[in-house]
Amino acid sequence: MAYDFISAADAAEMIQNGNTLGLSGFTAPGNPKSITEALAAKAVREHEKGNEFKVNIFTGASTNDHIDGILSRNNVVNMRAPYQNTPDLRKRINAHDAHYFDRHLSEMAQEFRYGFYGDVDFALIEAADIDENGEVLLGCGIGNIPSYAPRAKKIFIELNEALPKSLMGMHDVYVPNDPPYRREIPIYSPRDRAGRPTLKIDKSKVVGIVRTNSLDGVKAFTAPDETSNRIGANVVDFLITEYRRGRIPKEFLPLQSGVGNVANAVLHYLSLDKELPNFMMYTEVVQDSVLELLRLGKCSFASTCSMTFSDKVESELFSDMNYFHDKIVMRPSEISNNPEVIRRLGVIAMNTALEADIFGNVNSSHVLGQKMMNGIGGSGDFARNGYISIFSCPSVTKSGLISNIVPHVGHVDHSEHSVDVIITDQGIADLRGKDPVQRAETIIDNCANPMYRELLHDYLRLGINGAGGQTPITHRAAFAFHSAFSETGDMRNVDFSKYC
Repeated sequence: MAYDFISAADAAEMIQNGNTLGLSGFTAPGNPKSITEALAAKAVREHEKGNEFKVNIFTGASTNDHIDGILSRNNVVNMRAPYQNTPDLRKRINAHDAHYFDRHLSEMAQEFRYGFYGDVDFALIEAADIDENGEVLLGCGIGNIPSYAPRAKKIFIELNEALPKSLMGMHDVYVPNDPPYRREIPIYSPRDRAGRPTLKIDKSKVVGIVRTNSLDGVKAFTAPDETSNRIGANVVDFLITEYRRGRIPKEFLPLQSGVGNVANAVLHYLSLDKELPNFMMYTEVVQDSVLELLRLGKCSFASTCSMTFSDKVESELFSDMNYFHDKIVMRPSEISNNPEVIRRLGVIAMNTALEADIFGNVNSSHVLGQKMMNGIGGSGDFARNGYISIFSCPSVTKSGLISNIVPHVGHVDHSEHSVDVIITDQGIADLRGKDPVQRAETIIDNCANPMYRELLHDYLRLGINGAGGQTPITHRAAFAFHSAFSETGDMRNVDFSKYC
C-alpha cells in the first residue's frame, strides 16, 4: 500500500466540526505543526459564514503556538486535555470559551483506553520516518499517541524532514496491558527498555502524509535570576546534606526535574557540585541544561518523554547524535510518569509551586486559587510517589506584593501528605515527621519572606488561640492574604486583629 501525500489544507478539509483529535508530542516537541494551522484557517472561513466550528483536542501535555496558540486565537478549541501552557488558550479557559479538564499526565492515556473520553476521529502524528509496514519513527516527544493512534478512525502523518532518521533507537514505545491483565512494567533502571523503537500503526487508517520541515520552535529559557539561583543553591544544599547523612544511597538516586528557570538553576548547581556522584534522570522533560550535564558526564543517562530543547540546542543534539544517542531514551507519558516505576526507582522529585501554605499544601495550577495557569501536569505523579518530594518557589512575586507562602492555598493540587520539603530563596523547610503546627513554624521561619513572617505567625496564633484542633485553621481568615491582594493589590495590607 502506497501512502498519499497531501497538503495541510487538504487534511484540514477532512476534519469536521465536533471532531476529536489525538496529537503526538509532549510539550512543543513531537507535535504536528502544519495541519492545525490549516485547520485554524478553515475555522476562520466557517465562522465568517456563521457556522460553528470547534474541535476537541487530546495531547500528551502542552503544545505550542502551532496548536494551542493559533487554534485558541481563532476560537477553535471546544474541549482540551490534559495540560496546557499557552497564554491564548489560558484566556479562553478562564473566560469559559474552552472546556479544559486537568489530569495527572500518567493517567490520561489509560483513562482514554478505558473509554472514559470516547474515540478519536483523527490522530495527528509527527514522524521522522514511516515505512511501508506502518512502522513510525516518532519525533522528539512521544506523549499519549501510542494510545490515541490505535483508537483513531483515521490518521494523518506529518513527515518532518528536519528530524534525522538517526533518532531510530531513542524511543521506547511501551503500552501496558489494561486491568485485569496488567503486569509489572519491566523497568528497573532508567536505562532499561520495555518496548519498541517505533510506533506500529494500522497503515490502512493513514489518509494522508503531509511534508514539513521545521524544528520544534522551543525558545531558550532566560538566564536564572538572583532568586532562582538562590533556590537552586538551596535545593542542591539540601541534597548534599541528605547524602552526607546517609538518607540518600551512596549510589545516589534518579532525579526528576520540572521545566523553567528554577529547574535550570537547580541543574546548573548540580553541574558545579563535586561531592554528589554522577546521577541518572527519570523524568518527563529534559531541557537544555540536561544536555550540558550529559556532555559533562555529571548526568550519565536521561529517561524522558520529551527532549524539550531550544532550537539551537536541538541542532547541537542532531549534529552530535553519535555521542548522545545511547544516553537518552524517550517513553510514552504513562511510562515516564508511571507511579509504579517512579516508586520502584526511588526518584527524587523536584517540582515548582505557585504558592504553598503554612501547613504544607501546594497550589501549582491556579493563580490566587481562581485563574488556571497551566495545570497540574506530571507534578502529582512524581510528588506522590517520589523518594523525596521537593517543591520550590520564590518567597514573593510582584516585588513583594504577593507572598507565595500563605495561610491557606487558594487551590490544592498537592496536599500536605505528598509534600516532604518546601524550598524558597529564603531557605529550606523539611516537613518530614512534623505535625501541622511544627510544619507551619518551620515553613514560616525558613521559607517565608521576612516582610510576611510576622503576619503569618499572627495567623497561626489566631488559630491556636481560637478554635484550636490539630490543624489550627481560622476559616474566616484563611484567605485573608488573597482577599487583601484582590482588594488593595498588596497582600501585606492584612490586619488579623479584626478576626480575633
